Amino acid sequence: MKQLFIKYAVLLISGIFPIYLHAQTDKVLYLIPGQGSDYRIYKYFKFQEFDTVHVKYIIPDENDSMKSYAHKLSKQIDTSKIFSIIGVSLGGMLAVEMSEFLNPEEVIIISSAKNRHELPFRYKFMKKIPLNNIFGGNFLRTVAPTAQIIVEPDSKKERDICVSMLKNKNELFMKRSVNMIINWGRYSNNSKIIHIHGNNDHTIPVRNLKNITIIVENGSHMMTLTRGEEICRIIKTYIDK
Repeated sequence: MKQLFIKYAVLLISGIFPIYLHAQTDKVLYLIPGQGSDYRIYKYFKFQEFDTVHVKYIIPDENDSMKSYAHKLSKQIDTSKIFSIIGVSLGGMLAVEMSEFLNPEEVIIISSAKNRHELPFRYKFMKKIPLNNIFGGNFLRTVAPTAQIIVEPDSKKERDICVSMLKNKNELFMKRSVNMIINWGRYSNNSKIIHIHGNNDHTIPVRNLKNITIIVENGSHMMTLTRGEEICRIIKTYIDK
């Protein structure tokens, strides 16, 4: 009887322990949205083998830089576990900053920039002539839906979500996050960053970028949403290694 009990105990433990070990070593994917979006930008991202956590934006302080704001958001990341960071647009810039003081397995940025050299001219122009200070965050939030459909026409495919995400943005967040981009002080970046970008992105044009990992043919700035399943498949080729 005792031997039978031991036999079943061994079988039980041998079956459970690998599952327990697997659960303890699985990494977590932290998803950071763009300036004008929220968790819904990742609507078509499905990772059955990984837990995903949506990083939530807080209102930046008036004097927050990209770096200081990244430190604040990083408090949402559990560094005691294995993790990777995925960021879109502004979220990608923040992920670049986090890569300097955290230890993620991968940092994947989509439709974003790795340093201020890759920013469009308008941000560099506004650093010298701060036109952004003339317009409040409410103006930016109101105009953005119309501007988005002109600049990134494929956003029409998910129009309701795009408009809703923009209208739900806090006006103070919009204004201060623009300031963070304009005054971004990063001139170099970690060479291991995985950069996915569309060659039809009019918000952050591909011509400004260097060392792109994957160029998505006809991909726009909104491709994380409008071509989400395809972008998710690309990401899986890197995080499944």
